[in-house]
Amino acid sequence: MKLIINIFFAFLKIGGFSFGGGYAMIPFIEKEIVNSHGWLNGAEFIDIIAIAEMTPGPIAINSATFVGYKIAKIQGAIAGTIGVILVSFILLILTGKYLTDAKDSKVINNIFIGIRPAVLGLIVAAAISVGKTALVDFRSCIIAVIILFSILKLKIHPIICVIMAGVMGCVIY
Repeated sequence: MKLIINIFFAFLKIGGFSFGGGYAMIPFIEKEIVNSHGWLNGAEFIDIIAIAEMTPGPIAINSATFVGYKIAKIQGAIAGTIGVILVSFILLILTGKYLTDAKDSKVINNIFIGIRPAVLGLIVAAAISVGKTALVDFRSCIIAVIILFSILKLKIHPIICVIMAGVMGCVIY
């Protein structure tokens, strides 16, 4: 039971202190789950993020669900999922009307303008962290460059790119 409570509070902290959506949460999730608690190693974490990204739904919720399940099965999945959404849910209930009424407020808009670069920094930090584990040799770097080009320049859907990467991995390795 203590593990379930720890999973809940770990994801409550992640959900409460992350801004910018799922990708911006990845560094927080990694710090809590891999570095602080040691529930997963780096490779397991990358695998779970990949699965969370491929499945329908928000990556933060999928990550919390998959990590919780990996650590403590169904109870862990429930604890992680509730933990990661609870703070946002409560804040939305408490501030929803105010933010709707204040959407034209210069102060509110300036706050969000200030938060956006921080979110970008978090996403880049997540990419670097994942890259350290995922880019293990020259071949994996080539796959990453091909997929990046396919998404940014050729506008190929990310799901197709993940499938392409899997096929390339089977062929190259």
